[in-house]
Amino acid sequence: MGKSIHFSGQPLYSQVIKLLDKSKILQISRKYGGEHYVKRFDGWTHLVVMLYAIIMRFDSLREIMASIQAEARKLCHLGITTMPSRSTLSDANKRRPEIIFESIYRELYTTYRNILSSDSRQNCDTVWMKRLQIIDSTTITLFSNLLFKGVGRHPKTGKKKGGIKVHTVIHANAGGPSDIKFTSAATNDSFMLRPSVLNKGDIIAINRAYIDYEKLEALTQREVMYVTKMKKNLKYKIIEDCMYQTAEGLMEVRIQNVTFSKMLKDGTILIHHARIITNIDIKKHKLVSLLTNDMESDPNEIIEIYRKRWEIELLFKQIKQNFPLKYFYGESANAIKIQIWVTLIANLLLIVMKKGLTRSWSFSGLATMMRIALMYYVDFYSLFNHPEKDWETLLDVNQKEDCQLSIF
Repeated sequence: MGKSIHFSGQPLYSQVIKLLDKSKILQISRKYGGEHYVKRFDGWTHLVVMLYAIIMRFDSLREIMASIQAEARKLCHLGITTMPSRSTLSDANKRRPEIIFESIYRELYTTYRNILSSDSRQNCDTVWMKRLQIIDSTTITLFSNLLFKGVGRHPKTGKKKGGIKVHTVIHANAGGPSDIKFTSAATNDSFMLRPSVLNKGDIIAINRAYIDYEKLEALTQREVMYVTKMKKNLKYKIIEDCMYQTAEGLMEVRIQNVTFSKMLKDGTILIHHARIITNIDIKKHKLVSLLTNDMESDPNEIIEIYRKRWEIELLFKQIKQNFPLKYFYGESANAIKIQIWVTLIANLLLIVMKKGLTRSWSFSGLATMMRIALMYYVDFYSLFNHPEKDWETLLDVNQKEDCQLSIF
């Protein structure tokens, strides 16, 4: 049989990196000093090699270099003119500032934000969707506790592992983080709740780890709406209490207008007005109490906003399951951060490519197929819209040959 139906003149990976602007990347690298004393392994080559390693889910520098040497004939399609060594990549991860890769990610997010946000689930009825931001964090475990302080100890040995906490903000249905901050695992989540960067009319969904009366009151003053889950030990004063029942006499929703009090450092007392909405989670058979500063909206809308918070948990799961964040290619803080930023870039690029397909793919399925065919000479849209086409064509040819033989 001849060439594949999906044949293309360039490897699949070269079609992925076409979403990147090489001149812009080199401009960013020069801006932050990434090209000082560099002869060959520039910022573009560094990004392309790291992105290749992340998509292929390699666990070590040795794996990366072995694979690149095996694909040497295809490197010209990627804009790589020299074969990098393992020590060169290691030194680049240690010395090239991670802010370069952060800036590249932010530039890509700005460029493709409209594509990321295009989702059939959005409709005119949920007008709050465009204003909703979700804030949460995830911890990536490290073997060393020297660079980033860990939290908790091993129950038997008493030793601590290090951990880097990735504080994340996403817009509803965007598919990728709009803002990222790194801290040690011991940092409290409320670090990322910054009322000063939010605008009037914004809506945020957060979990109960972010409850801080001063920050919640600051959100109210800025007319930013928040929805979070109640902590069990919170003390408050009930101003109004109303319960709605179903036709069968069961509780449907309970609404309480309450005030929280806190003594500030200057001796003044902070009073924060809020509303507690309690409903029944039918699947888990338990009561769920939500806290919000929105005193007027329909309770069902508040409940739906908090349910949207689950999107950020799915994003964390997607990234950790499909990209290598258990092993790092360097031991320095800079190398670790570079690998996380390139992982976020890989996640964003695959989402953008997935949006252009007519065939429905799970992200895990797409990432697996990309890893298998990354250096094949196939067209992305042809292969991923109809991956069975080669096999169907082969069956048709065999059937015709069998038919001809039977005639003779």
